[in-house]
Parts: sequence; structure tokens; C-alpha cells
Amino acid sequence: MSFHHAAVSKGLMLCCAASSIAASIFDVKHYLHLQLVPHLSRHHQYWRLLLHHLPSSNSSDLLLTELLLYNASIPVERLFGGVKFASFAVVTVLTSILLEFSALLLFGRLGLNFLPSGPTSLVFSILYQYYRLVPPAYSFKILGVTLTNKVFIYIVALQLSISQPPGSAALSIVGLLAGQLYRSDVLGLKTYRLPRSVQAFSVRFLLPLIGSTKPPRRSNRATPEDVSVSRIHSIGRENEEVITTASSNANSRGSREEPPTSGLPGPSVMREWVNELTGRAERAASGIRVPNEAEVSTVTSMFPDLRREDIVGALQRR
Repeated sequence: MSFHHAAVSKGLMLCCAASSIAASIFDVKHYLHLQLVPHLSRHHQYWRLLLHHLPSSNSSDLLLTELLLYNASIPVERLFGGVKFASFAVVTVLTSILLEFSALLLFGRLGLNFLPSGPTSLVFSILYQYYRLVPPAYSFKILGVTLTNKVFIYIVALQLSISQPPGSAALSIVGLLAGQLYRSDVLGLKTYRLPRSVQAFSVRFLLPLIGSTKPPRRSNRATPEDVSVSRIHSIGRENEEVITTASSNANSRGSREEPPTSGLPGPSVMREWVNELTGRAERAASGIRVPNEAEVSTVTSMFPDLRREDIVGALQRR
């Protein structure tokens, strides 16, 4: 699977990886997680509500996030289209900010005071769309239980949701709720699209940074047969010895009659002479394959409208 028609997904993966690596290099991870006390209630650092959605808190979460984005985000973006998927990501992040802040206020006394950094809510919102829209490719049974190929993605998502409980589990639930709100279109979120100025800016400046998303093109060119190998096979066929059984009269006498000699040349000499007259020897020396009459007749019966010269030329290039 490639990033063809999935430029936004590729950009998300690059941004998550680059921001996580930069946060580790510059040692600013302590500015990325979200806490109700003291970050929001005492220091009023509300910028953390938006900033903690991009970089992952550790390398394990980054790996799981990249796997989920690659396997779930690409098919969803191909169904939505680039503009709608980018608008969906923006709406999901804004909805998740409101839901996360509400969850910290409601369940802060129950022990929910810490939310790890990372696009966990966005990933689970994409997973909800993946669950509802993308059909399974195949199914199988384990101990009588029917499973599909999508179960492997859900196992990776489960690992991400329990990586840093209870904050990671809360972010997973928030992402599923945000995806359900977008899917149900209760608030009319599906009609939102990014402004055309933002789209033009992204196409002009951001898309070249992402790079090409076209899949590698497979070559349809067939390679010719090795001339040396074909020569070895032809020489082997010419030098095959014909073994026949002698008659009972010849075996009883115990002597073999020699064939009468004549002035005619042998079959190998005749073959070389005919090849020289027809030009086959020169074509064989130059590496051009000489088709026999049986091959020409077979192709002529299959394609009677073609000329003999075209058929011979096609067989020579085979």
C-alpha cells in the first residue's frame, strides 16, 4: 500500500514523527503533556490543550501511532478525499479539545488528572471511520471464532489505549466520541470544509514538502531469452542420438549391415548448406532467433489476417 491519493495522511505521519523527534532532541517533553492541576487550574497554560495533540510522549507510542495512521488513515482519506479528510482532522482536534477539557473537569476528582501527549484522540476518531466505512478484505476462524483482517489493527489500537492508563484510555474514548459525533452529523460537522485560501496555501507550500505520493511504476517490458542458452539447447537437440532396436534376423546373424554410401552429403552438411542459402546461419550468428515452419503455421492459423513477414518478425523477437 502506498500514499497514492493520501497526501494528508502522509503529512500527518511526517508531522508526528518530526515533532516527536524534535521534542526528544530539545528536551521539551515536559511541556507537551496535559494536567488539570497545576497546568490549567493554576498556571492557565491553555495552549497545552492544542499542543499536546501532535508529538508522542515516547517512542513506543510513536510506533503504534504511525502503524495505525498508515493502515487506517490512508483508506479513510481515499474514501473522503483530501480536502474533506483534512477538514475532518481539524474538526476532530477541536472537538477533542472540548471533550478532553470536560473530562478533566468531570473526572478530575476520580484520578483523571494527566493526559499524555500524542494524536491519540485523532487516531481513534480515524479508527471509528475505518470501522464504519472500510469493509474487511478477508476473514478467518480461530477456535471457532470468526475474525477479519481488521482485528490486527484493533489489537495495535488496544495497545495504544492501555499504554499510559488512565489518561491514554480517556483519550481513546474521547477520540471514539469525536468520530461518532462527526459520523452522526448531529452538529452539522460533516459540512465544514477548510477555506480555499488554506487549501491554496497547502497545495503551493506544504504539498512540495511532503513529496511525491505516486506508487512505484512496475515495468511491463519483457526481457528476451538469453542467446547463449538457446544455442546450447538447439545444439543439444541436434546432437541427440536416435536409438532403435535391431531386427531379429540381424541379431541372429550377429552382424550389422552398413548403410550404402553415396555421393550425397550427410544431413548435417545439408542443413548447414540450406542455412547458408536461406540466411539462417547469419541470423543465428547475429543472435536473432530463427522460427521454424511449425511455429509460423501455428501463429498463422491463429491470426490469419497478419502477414507472414510480421509473424516471422514477432517470433524472432520472442
